[in-house]
Amino acid sequence: MSRLLAAALTMVLAAALAVGAAFGIVALLDARPAQPNTPLVTYEQAGQGS
Repeated sequence: MSRLLAAALTMVLAAALAVGAAFGIVALLDARPAQPNTPLVTYEQAGQGS
């Protein structure tokens, strides 16, 4: 019975660690400032009509 309890506690601890790591990663990604959305290449508009 003690092996079953140890296995169950290990699974609960692993799940809690995975959830904590996921929340930590999301918090770190949200903490980064947004990058400006500027294009590297721009094209001039062609005149209408031919």
